[in-house]
Amino acid sequence: MSTYKLVCPHCKGSIRIRTSEGQHICLRTAYLQCTNEACGATFRAQFEITHQMSPSGMPNPQVQLPAAPTSIRREAMRNDNETQLDLLEA
Repeated sequence: MSTYKLVCPHCKGSIRIRTSEGQHICLRTAYLQCTNEACGATFRAQFEITHQMSPSGMPNPQVQLPAAPTSIRREAMRNDNETQLDLLEA
């Protein structure tokens, strides 16, 4: 399972998710906090499921996502060897 490394755009320290709330079945709003006490920046972010990489074995009829283009699927395959994906890193 992959995890995301959230990086503060100010100090480049780690960011943690303080709380999040569902807006839609495919959208969450998250409130983030830099773990560097000297920085202390806080943020609001949205995480959205935009494409389906492969079909579900238990499809929900309420979920209507487009299939990911080949270029996105190829990129995901290339990144499978990395242990952690960077998010918000410059």
